[in-house]
Amino acid sequence: MAKKKQSEPASQAKVGVYVCYCGGNISDAVDVEKVCAQARRVPGVVVARSNMFMCSDPGQEMIIEDLKSGRVDHVVVASCSPSLHETTFRQALIRAGANPYVYEHANLREQVSWVHHGDEATEKAARLVAAAAAKAEKLTPLDPIRVDVQRRAVVIGGGAAGLKSALELAERGLEVTLIEKSPFLGGQVAQLERLAPWGESAADIVSTLAGAVIRHQAITVYTCAQVEGFAGYIGNFKLTIMRQPPAGAAYADRLERLSQAAASLGEYVPFVGVMPAAIPEGREEVDLDAGVIVLATGFQPYQPRTGEYGYREFPEVVTLPEFIRLAAEATTEGDTLVLHGRPIKSLAMIHCVGSRQIPGIHEENEGGYLNEYCSRTCCSATLHAANLIRETYPATRVFDFYRDIRTYGRGQEELYTRAAQNRVVFFRFEAGEEPEIIKNPGPKGQPLRVKVKDVLTFGEELEVPVDLVVLAVGQEPANVADLVEKMKIPVGADRFLQEVHPKLRPVEVAVAGIMLAGTCQAPFDVGETCAAAGAAAVKAAAILTRGYVELDPFVAEVDLSKCKGTGACVAACLREGALEMVEKEGRQVAQVNPALCLGCGACVAVCPE
Repeated sequence: MAKKKQSEPASQAKVGVYVCYCGGNISDAVDVEKVCAQARRVPGVVVARSNMFMCSDPGQEMIIEDLKSGRVDHVVVASCSPSLHETTFRQALIRAGANPYVYEHANLREQVSWVHHGDEATEKAARLVAAAAAKAEKLTPLDPIRVDVQRRAVVIGGGAAGLKSALELAERGLEVTLIEKSPFLGGQVAQLERLAPWGESAADIVSTLAGAVIRHQAITVYTCAQVEGFAGYIGNFKLTIMRQPPAGAAYADRLERLSQAAASLGEYVPFVGVMPAAIPEGREEVDLDAGVIVLATGFQPYQPRTGEYGYREFPEVVTLPEFIRLAAEATTEGDTLVLHGRPIKSLAMIHCVGSRQIPGIHEENEGGYLNEYCSRTCCSATLHAANLIRETYPATRVFDFYRDIRTYGRGQEELYTRAAQNRVVFFRFEAGEEPEIIKNPGPKGQPLRVKVKDVLTFGEELEVPVDLVVLAVGQEPANVADLVEKMKIPVGADRFLQEVHPKLRPVEVAVAGIMLAGTCQAPFDVGETCAAAGAAAVKAAAILTRGYVELDPFVAEVDLSKCKGTGACVAACLREGALEMVEKEGRQVAQVNPALCLGCGACVAVCPE
């Protein structure tokens, strides 16, 4: 357990109080300077200062300077929620050479300024600061809990994010095990031909990444593998993976394409990926130990319901991923796109299919949920495809139906400009008045018509005859419910895996030692995915290369002289493995695993002693 360090008597503690304006979030309701003035009258407080943003570099330097000069030796920061910045200020104490546990946090935003106003807010803020200062005066330095770390990472997912993370970790001299549930590496990127906005070859990207991973001596790749068992904690995770031959029509189709290509192991096949090893003949169980885990489980394209924009009702309605594959296999002779022997003289593309769905307007999926988020990448992918069609097949007309267009990244706004120059015709519709796909009632002309009330022409109702309708489907998180349950990973309202904080800890989850990489946490394009994967690898490598990790010492402690071994604490414990009954001196007593203990106090509440 953590041991208290020797310190001066509490009466000699010199407490510094630092109150944050929070850019108006606090100061709009709280008189910050009045709170500082009252804090100076609290016994033990020797300094009370304010700053517009205490979490900024100047704010932290103010604290560090006072600590280094010896002016203060205990610290109170009164700002926003401790879940956001308690770690930030503890790190500031460490940089000043002080113990991080002689620090106390007062929440003046969520507990004061966001719920009170006027004199009441200022008075409550002053009381909270006074209480925090009184507590800080009595704090004694603590030693963190040190846990040894196994120098191995497990990366789950063999798409672009998983490959990038594995390679980055291996290049830092660390052992890596990559787990992929399918027989192929490449993920969703392998299902593309070229990437928006610059038109890079998906084959080149997957081949480069997968080839480097397969050849690297520090990386072990297990395909056709899924996690069956999970236990442990940061530095000492234990996983059991099960390898078995894949099943399902999707895998059968990709295996058939692989067979037709007559490709050898390690060779890239378009719309398949790279098969690094032969498929296992039967079930095989493998046990793995790891210091950290990187989740790169990716996404899946939204699958429209039967009848949604005519999908599965009309063979001429396809999704954008399906169209990309069809177009890649089309013959390039002539100036008209030809698919399966049928000329496509006019083509409609519809945005926001499976994204930005509105309760009460759009129909829920079979699972009873709506995708209310924007998938971000669909607009650029759609415009990129439209430009390719217009520039390769100038006799094929392209009609673009959109609610809004989001081309947010570098070089992506140019896709819209280029589409206009390529004479792509745009129609804008409002939410709830989406285009309707109907069959052409006559024997001549295009097989389908797109009915729309066009906002750009002040609500004029139009019918556009087309040979093909392409649905720009959004991104949905891959189904990893089994991993979420086993690892106790938080999931957001959008069903993507949730990071601790999008700015402060963007690739970490609440479970220490588990990182997120790529589209398992949000819709990203390939560039953003690789950047996020690199960030996850850096965070993981920082833990592994150090060889140990230090954890906060706020954990339960068992008084063995009083423990009667009832086991009530184990039954009440919220974290599996944090408490267990062991035999000591011929009797059963409770034992705490400090690396797993949440410090919640549930065990204390039920202990009869």
